[in-house]
Amino acid sequence: MTKKIQRCSWCEGSDIDRDYHDTEWGVPVYDDRTLFEMLILEGAQAGVSWHVVLNKRAHYKKVFADFDVKKVAKFTDAKLEKLLLDPGIIRNRLKVFSTRSNAQAFMAVQSEFGDFATYLWAFVDGKPIINKNRSMKDVPSKTAISDLLSKDLKKRGFKFIGSTICYAYMQGVGMVNDHQTSCFRYKQVMR
Repeated sequence: MTKKIQRCSWCEGSDIDRDYHDTEWGVPVYDDRTLFEMLILEGAQAGVSWHVVLNKRAHYKKVFADFDVKKVAKFTDAKLEKLLLDPGIIRNRLKVFSTRSNAQAFMAVQSEFGDFATYLWAFVDGKPIINKNRSMKDVPSKTAISDLLSKDLKKRGFKFIGSTICYAYMQGVGMVNDHQTSCFRYKQVMR
């Protein structure tokens, strides 16, 4: 008899959710391109399920210049208006237009700190916070650190970056390990 792999309960709904959980979620990210990608995707996720975003992720990558921050920062109003007609993305005007302003703010942070990763990881003293959640009910939607991060990002001109989005971003890029302790990835992402 094959033993069933234990995963976090949130990812059991589909193959795309399981794949993201098994390969990316909670793994510390220090690459600015990936950090920018996840920032855009987490902002797009506000008000919809992460599953919807994951299903649209490949198309986001295509229409947002492979998440090249310099290219997205130069998107014109006309290009952003055209994107609003694209059913392959979440067509919310504020979210779509925030991609450009967030790219510009992201580049300003890179300029000030050398890279975005240095700025971001300073909020957790350079190492992931390891939680010991037994179930998803134990996982907060925001924390004091996500509050601070959100406030600072907003001050720097970022949009769609409230504390709940920031906490989901922190989980996604591995600043916090919120895998359930019974999940096979809990110990793996700590290595």
